[in-house]
Amino acid sequence: MSFNIALSGINASQKDLDVTANNIANVNTIGFKESRAEFADVYATSIFSNARTAVGNGVKTVDVAQQFHQGSLNFTQNALDMAISGEGFFVTASDLTTQTREFTRAGAFKLNADNFIVNSQGQYLQGYTVNNSGTPSAVSMAATNAIQISAEVGNPTMTGKVDMSFNLPSSGSTHDIGDFDPTDSNTYTSATSVTVYDSQGGSHVAETFFIKDDTNANTWHKLIYIDGKPVDVAGGTAHTPNAGNANPSIPRSATLTFDNSGALASTTPLIIETVALGTAPPNGPGGVWDPVTGSVDPTQTITFNLNGPTQYNSAFEVSSLSQDGSTVGKLTGIDIGPDGLVVASYSNGQTDNIAKVAIAKFANNQGLSQIGDTSWQQTQLSGEAIAGEANSGTFGKINSASLEQANVNLTEQLVNLISAQRNFQANSRALEVNSTLQQTIIQIR
Repeated sequence: MSFNIALSGINASQKDLDVTANNIANVNTIGFKESRAEFADVYATSIFSNARTAVGNGVKTVDVAQQFHQGSLNFTQNALDMAISGEGFFVTASDLTTQTREFTRAGAFKLNADNFIVNSQGQYLQGYTVNNSGTPSAVSMAATNAIQISAEVGNPTMTGKVDMSFNLPSSGSTHDIGDFDPTDSNTYTSATSVTVYDSQGGSHVAETFFIKDDTNANTWHKLIYIDGKPVDVAGGTAHTPNAGNANPSIPRSATLTFDNSGALASTTPLIIETVALGTAPPNGPGGVWDPVTGSVDPTQTITFNLNGPTQYNSAFEVSSLSQDGSTVGKLTGIDIGPDGLVVASYSNGQTDNIAKVAIAKFANNQGLSQIGDTSWQQTQLSGEAIAGEANSGTFGKINSASLEQANVNLTEQLVNLISAQRNFQANSRALEVNSTLQQTIIQIR
């Protein structure tokens, strides 16, 4: 029996060495969780034996238990690198059709050829579909899908509204609107411009000219040109160029009137809206958008909203200027928040809420089954995966541009290695002593 006892000790020491060596080998593996060999004594008696004098039968390995405590974070320059601070696992799938989910703490992700977020093994990162506000439509393991980042953002949107806020100088120079020429800065008081978009996403420059009337106090004329072509304001005031003016036509303008305190008193017309940009003359052959040579929407109009314009005795200043159109945008950046919300930024200035990274946790992490590549699958011992959102409840938050390092303490493992070696040597010595004793007994005559 003593041979078997010593042999069980050698086997246990070998298992301890194997576990420690595996921990040391994976000290630089992202998301790796160290293991610990756990042992128990072997003891057996019968109802007819004296338990007080019974000797144990050795040792056995009862578990190689993974330790899921937090590893330290290593910061990177890749927004798709993610680390979970706290409880939870990333959810992955081996392909786009399988319902089998795998779980990992290794957050080294990237985009594949189809713009899906995958890890180094090609497994697809799973997330929840979100609405415009970033709220998931459903939070469950069945609702997870592979996260795909669109390289382009939607269809182009033609400009329908321009919002403007500005100050016109009360001491600005006055002009006769009949002398207006957009190419001569001496014929108008102030000007600004904004980029607008047609129905196909083409960009155009909309210029707004302000002329302080030379006959009516506190009165200004607002004229609009797009790509250098005059555009009438629907219901605006018509004007005729003065003799000698090189400008062949002056578009219909809006009239702004301010009170003595510098606040806007009235506009004529009340809504400053351009005529359809594909109309016939006086806007030129075919209008600004030429339906003959192009295929953009010729019925497009643009409304200019004036948000509290003023006339103060200070310089001309535009405090806000924006429009609601957009061209097709190219992907320029990805940002992932602590709650796992993936937001894509595009070259046209738009942002898009793509998805929210799914997080899962388990009642018993040590019941998970290792499948390699720093991944686990659920078992009966671990319990069903509980889906949730990062940075909520007991789920940890996601750190973008970070990776969780292995939670292996190298110094501790080296000490364990020495201890396991000593145990192996001691059990080997016990085996040698047993062999010597039996040899001695055999040689008795």
